[in-house]
Amino acid sequence: MGSLGSLERYFEAIMSYLAPLKSALAYLLLILGTLLRKLLGILRRYGRFIFIAFFLSPFLVSLILVYAVPSALCALMSLTDMGLKFEFTWCRPLWRNYEVIFSGADPRIEEVTYVTILYVGATLLINAGYALILGVFTAYMVKNETLATTIRLLWFLPRMTPVVIYALLWLWFADPHVGPLTIISRWIGLGEVSWILDRPYSQILMIIVNGYVGASWGMVIFASAVRTIPLELFYAAKVDGASDFQVITKIIIPLLKWPILFVTAWQTLSLIGSYVQILTIWNGFAYVSGTEVWSLYSFHKAFEAYEFGYSASLAIVMVIISLGLVALYFKIFGFRRMLEPSRIEV
Repeated sequence: MGSLGSLERYFEAIMSYLAPLKSALAYLLLILGTLLRKLLGILRRYGRFIFIAFFLSPFLVSLILVYAVPSALCALMSLTDMGLKFEFTWCRPLWRNYEVIFSGADPRIEEVTYVTILYVGATLLINAGYALILGVFTAYMVKNETLATTIRLLWFLPRMTPVVIYALLWLWFADPHVGPLTIISRWIGLGEVSWILDRPYSQILMIIVNGYVGASWGMVIFASAVRTIPLELFYAAKVDGASDFQVITKIIIPLLKWPILFVTAWQTLSLIGSYVQILTIWNGFAYVSGTEVWSLYSFHKAFEAYEFGYSASLAIVMVIISLGLVALYFKIFGFRRMLEPSRIEV
């Protein structure tokens, strides 16, 4: 009995020591419960924002690292006279590179600007306008799905082809001696012309080369967008006696406003900054043949003349023009109006 009483006293002593810890643990659990309730309240209130931010954070981080940081460094370089020594020697005045661009001190700027406007404007008609025709044609007009898929695949082949192979095919096609394009030129009475060196044939070829590879991308976007339109709209239009042309102009085109804005803006930005095909085909004589666009001129200034500061200022001008054109597209297409909720109950 004595040992049992001592054991009871031992447990009572232990419980007396644990009593403060028990109250502290209860207080800690109370704090955790309060924090959990507040966290759940925040999640209920800002759950949608947190969900969107969580999924957009990888894109935003990559955008900052890939675009924002290089753009900031490029802007700083544009204020320097950086050359092959890679030293940040500030221009005097700071805007000297821009002054050279806009004052006409660089004799090639006028020609490069004209070629760039011609290239972007004409190629955009193919990449956005002709792509819209192809997308609507293959998704709506062609009823045979196998035939429509075959047409889209044929137009998509240039995009799947490596740039070097694509350029070599065009160099063979426009060869001044045995190229099919040269033979066709003789047949139609153009005579001995070089589609690589002679203007305006070289500029026409430049537009076709980039338009052919660019139209496939817009075609896929537009064809996919047409397939999302409810078929009931087409059936109702046909019952009312609408022709295919009226269906396309009155139903399909108005409903493709978002895709048209997206493709037009994207292709404009892409064309302003693209020069890969031009560099591969016309490298070494782009300026002589009239195919030296602004982005390629910036590339040559950086990696042939080693004028990195001046090249950076040319790139910054491209960025500013691109942002201005995107803002103009938003204004033309009514970006705010397109974001408004639909007034039609579906």
